[in-house]
Amino acid sequence: MAWTQAYDPFNNPWLSTAAAALPVIVLLSAIAVFEIKAHWAAAIGLVTALGVAVFAFGMPAGMAGMAAVYGAGFGLLPIGWIIINIIFLYQLLNEKGEFAVLQRSVSSISDDRRLQLLFIAFSLGAFFEGAAGFGTPVAVTAAMLIGLGFSPLAASGLSLIANTAPVAYGALGTPVIALSAVTGLDLQELSGMIGRQLPFFSLLVPFWLIWAFVGFRRMLEIWPAVLVAGVSFAVPQYLVSNFHGPWLVDVIAAVVSMASLALFLRVWRPRHAMKEMPARYGAPLSDEAPVGKATKAAVAKAWTPWLIFSAFVFAWGTPQVKSWLDGIWVAKFPVVGLHNLVQKAPPVVAKPVAEGAVYALNLLSAAGTGILLSAIISGLLVGYGPLGLIRIYARTLYLTRYSLATIACMLALGFVTRYSGTDATLGLAFAKTGALYPFFGALIGWLGVALTGSDTSSNVLFGGLQRISAEQIGVSPVLMAAANSSGGVMGKMIDAQSIVVASTATKWYGHEGTILRFVFFHSFALVVLVGILVLGQAYVWPLKLLVP
Repeated sequence: MAWTQAYDPFNNPWLSTAAAALPVIVLLSAIAVFEIKAHWAAAIGLVTALGVAVFAFGMPAGMAGMAAVYGAGFGLLPIGWIIINIIFLYQLLNEKGEFAVLQRSVSSISDDRRLQLLFIAFSLGAFFEGAAGFGTPVAVTAAMLIGLGFSPLAASGLSLIANTAPVAYGALGTPVIALSAVTGLDLQELSGMIGRQLPFFSLLVPFWLIWAFVGFRRMLEIWPAVLVAGVSFAVPQYLVSNFHGPWLVDVIAAVVSMASLALFLRVWRPRHAMKEMPARYGAPLSDEAPVGKATKAAVAKAWTPWLIFSAFVFAWGTPQVKSWLDGIWVAKFPVVGLHNLVQKAPPVVAKPVAEGAVYALNLLSAAGTGILLSAIISGLLVGYGPLGLIRIYARTLYLTRYSLATIACMLALGFVTRYSGTDATLGLAFAKTGALYPFFGALIGWLGVALTGSDTSSNVLFGGLQRISAEQIGVSPVLMAAANSSGGVMGKMIDAQSIVVASTATKWYGHEGTILRFVFFHSFALVVLVGILVLGQAYVWPLKLLVP
């Protein structure tokens, strides 16, 4: 039998909102306050979400359980599948010494810690976000920073802060494409509006990143390089998003930023190079720090696997390749006891709508498969045989076992909140802020990403709500749908999935709470600034600001 979501089950908005928020509070408190290991914290959060869904919001227990199973499956494929294979590639190259050569080549751009962080975490990380998304940039950049002698806290926390402004256009524009699909709004208009919000933060985040790392005074010592990195990313981001579309925004902007920064550093150096690590970040993993200078041939060999990786993830991200591979084989399974049995109701939607639940086993077209193929080819090129590849893959599965469990539980939690309607209850609480809704609309997106670990998922969860709420209060639905995505990117650094990826990449297991406490202020402060910008766009500045 069908079940209709109830967004105020207690007939008291305050009490209903408090109940809906309980799983989020429990999850974040378990990680940040009680320092419970992430996989156990995610499991506790999931149990809490199931309890709230069944006992507070009246969702049938069978439906709630199947929503959790559906979410766990989605967590393992496609998200976990990406993480396994990017860590596999890293393990292959690390064992052969190729990753150390790559690190030395990057460090040759500058021996200044601030500039290394700027190039790797911001510019290079944006490229990996645009090409693959779903945790890939944090995994790669955090591992690279560790290899350059950064401490685990610095490598993980600062990589998370840097991975903000590119997220809305990650994985070849997937979040924007999903937002257009769920809202029915024009894809080009959404891409352009997001592209008139995030470039301000693409300029701000590099300064914020270095400030968080070394403080304001030492940040000012390298402000010309920070400005070059930010401007050379923000301008292409604006141009491509407004005049082309969402697909290649990050890839083009990141390439321009990397090239501009590398060329600028050929003619400019800070007066006082900073080669030491700030003591407050703790000791680095010194045994992994690269030494010496690599030859040009060694550098070319070390970069080749990442060029292969880039080619594969770019190909797998294009709609044409995805459609072709899905045409060869894809299996779709309607989730028994859940598919089309949950009804979304007004005011979240204009009229009651059945919520689909179909699990797509698209193993061929999944981004992780492209990464796996690139890893196998790269492994063969650097000297592995079939047995060596199998050995490293088995090690990778063991290494990521807790990360995969955490991701499965986190996505299960997110899907339970989605199908039970507790996410919509939280969103409606923000929507009741009236004229201030444009500010709080950005926080809805932030909350969605913090819950699900994905700007795409947040857009799917709250995109329709943003459009309906915007129309009710008389502001542009395009603006508020875009605000969901732009605000959401600032939640990327505090979601459990990203934090687990960072702790795995830096081999700093069990310290997820420390990472969360480090990044939380930065996440909240940045989303507040996004909310202020959206509020200004709604009432102060013309909506078509900077549009030709």
